[in-house]
Amino acid sequence: MKDMASWNEGDWIAAVGAAALFAFLAVGGLIASRKSEEVLGHPRGLFVLYYAEMWERFSYYGMRALLILYLTKFWLFSDGKANLIYGAYTALVYITPVLGGYFADRWLGQRKAVVFGGVVLAFGHAMMAVEGMKGVADPLVKQADPVINVFWLALALIIVGSGFLKANISVIVGQLYRMTDVRRDAAYTIFYMGVNTGAALGTILVGYLGETIGWSWGFGLAGIGMVAGLVIFTIGKPALMGKGEPPAPLARQREFTLYAIGLASVAVIWALIQYQDVIQNLLFVSGLAMLGYTLYEAFKLPKEPRERIFAILFLIALNPLFWGLFEQAGGSLSLFTDKFVDRAGVPTSLFQSINPIYIVLLAPIMAALWQMLGKRGLEPSAPAKFGLALAQVGLGFLVFTWGARATGVEAMTPVLLVFLIYFLHTTAELCLSPVGLSAMTRLAPLHLASFIMGAWFYMTAVGNFVAGKIGEATGGESGSMSKELTLSIYTEIGWIALAIAGVVLLLSPMVKRWMHLDTLEDRSETGTRH
Repeated sequence: MKDMASWNEGDWIAAVGAAALFAFLAVGGLIASRKSEEVLGHPRGLFVLYYAEMWERFSYYGMRALLILYLTKFWLFSDGKANLIYGAYTALVYITPVLGGYFADRWLGQRKAVVFGGVVLAFGHAMMAVEGMKGVADPLVKQADPVINVFWLALALIIVGSGFLKANISVIVGQLYRMTDVRRDAAYTIFYMGVNTGAALGTILVGYLGETIGWSWGFGLAGIGMVAGLVIFTIGKPALMGKGEPPAPLARQREFTLYAIGLASVAVIWALIQYQDVIQNLLFVSGLAMLGYTLYEAFKLPKEPRERIFAILFLIALNPLFWGLFEQAGGSLSLFTDKFVDRAGVPTSLFQSINPIYIVLLAPIMAALWQMLGKRGLEPSAPAKFGLALAQVGLGFLVFTWGARATGVEAMTPVLLVFLIYFLHTTAELCLSPVGLSAMTRLAPLHLASFIMGAWFYMTAVGNFVAGKIGEATGGESGSMSKELTLSIYTEIGWIALAIAGVVLLLSPMVKRWMHLDTLEDRSETGTRH
């Protein structure tokens, strides 16, 4: 065991993270088991969901922090191929909520879908801890290690489990509040802080263990985090006040049939994750099908709810661009940090904790800012906030590339630039992600609530696949990342984001009219919602 005097920066960060981990576990258990109806002016159920989602994100982002490094340093995939696998994996994580959301809307209810998803996730993370023979993806290795199939299976289980959990736990948050409740946006901001608290702790602890002690140690800790979230969600069931239950009595046989379909989908995902080119065609075809179904449902509605669907489609359509750029964090930006940034001995994976830490610090400030501007009638509309988000994510890349080139392409990039790009991308994320979650639950017809949330995550999936393709391009023809090529690509996507941001800001007044927020409030007061 190391003497404390010899600890480096990574050791201290991990120690602080471990202390915070145990503190959050204790507080989460207390809130889940207490009897009072409200905590800090919000339903107790919000904090049960906060802690359940926090632990699920602990496991997901902890594993994500290691994945690109695991692919390149353990399995020895090329940088370009590893980025493509990473993009395919994260894309599928965001596609499967369409299936999980549909099952919850029609039969299971959100709560049972979350429990099933949590169990599947726990098994997936446990399998990630199984290590095989290093270097199986290296062309020089003649014999493939069959354990890599366990790795693909672990990814498939995590993907399917996330599909049943992600969309549905967000929907339950909205169900705890009336449509006119002024606490709704604040509730989603609090919930989003839970997401990023888990992400920060996961990237620090899982990443540190994985890089310094062993991959299986890191992935194993991610699995423990998932089990903790599942336990808190189960204990806290009374705090949900009956929200998220099946829309109609559900026969046990049908319930188990739905679970069987969910498990059968693991086999499909197991095949898809190994053949990334197929995913591109799947995204295109299923995206058109989802658009057709949404428009079909929209044109059956009266004018105002139909135009709300159009506003939803506008917002959702911006997802691929934003997340395609933002999700470079876990792929090409992580590899760039590993290869070309002066890290002063800090493990690469720990840098992915910068974004969630920024969010935990900045989310209350942003929420207070929106509230202050709202009281003065100056708060930007949801589409305007999306435009601001695209502008900031583009600016982040331009600042990063300018700084890296100013210090010289041959020199190591100053670590300050990593903090700067994450800062601008974090403020961008806070303008888009919690705002989008709130808008989806507020504007969607009640009978399509989970489907719309699934569609939101689906277009995030498209963005993640785009991120993988951008990351693959940074590998060039050789597959090995080039600093100059990566900076050139970052500059190009930065300017594209700024240009599209300008168009979105120009169109935002029209999209705001489509939202019909004034009549939504009037209709919600009567307790009916189409």
